[in-house]
Amino acid sequence: MTSYRTLSVEKDGRVAVVTFRRGDQLNAMNKAMQAEITAAFIALSGDADVGCVVVTGEGRAFMAGADIKEYAAQTGAEFDAFQAAGTAMYAAIEGCRKPVIAAVNGFALGGGFELVLCCDIVVASSLARMGLPEIKLGLVPGGGGTQRSVVKLGRNRANFLLMTGAIVPAADFVAPGLVNDVVAPEELMPRAVAIAEAIAGEPAEAVEGMKRLTAIATGGDLAAGLEQERALLATLYRGETGQRRVREFAAKSAARAAEKAAGARP
Repeated sequence: MTSYRTLSVEKDGRVAVVTFRRGDQLNAMNKAMQAEITAAFIALSGDADVGCVVVTGEGRAFMAGADIKEYAAQTGAEFDAFQAAGTAMYAAIEGCRKPVIAAVNGFALGGGFELVLCCDIVVASSLARMGLPEIKLGLVPGGGGTQRSVVKLGRNRANFLLMTGAIVPAADFVAPGLVNDVVAPEELMPRAVAIAEAIAGEPAEAVEGMKRLTAIATGGDLAAGLEQERALLATLYRGETGQRRVREFAAKSAARAAEKAAGARP
């Protein structure tokens, strides 16, 4: 297994847990961490033994944005390179073939919140707070925050976050649908891992296909999404797993019907 300096990747069965390991810096993202996140997710995407990924942070933060000390010292060329590498990192997470669950344990700010926006399912601690405070520096998000926040929150909610720089509790993101569940801190990882295990236990081809289909839906191309949905369903239906499960379900249904009929006889 690859060794990392700024994060860890642990596998248990078909679930992989990626943990950011710069807790003393609130898991602020520097160039080294950015590169390692990209490498980790590219590797996990191609790992046939992994069915689902959970990503979280150590300590009090999920990820408190970019490492401001490194960020402030960048030359123009270094800044451009950092932003380009960030685009690749977010694409590696969002484009990971395996579903990615964010287990938001604490602050998810700026680039950290942009990372959450790339995930497929979000479970958050009741202590977690999230936002896009770049406006306080006279800046805008550079990792897709202005775009993905609109898709996942709606334009008015996104405008509020972007234009005020507000940092709000995770519970505020349940109603718009970004956060699936808010739990007590001690329940966060058990809950996230349980969801991951349930997903990883299903046929990988179907799970990965559904992730692709919902991604198409967010782009608004309904016709393309419907076409690919039908194509995937046809492939799965004709496959060994689909045929077996359909037959098993049909047999169980027939058995239940027979039992019900027998019980109704005088």
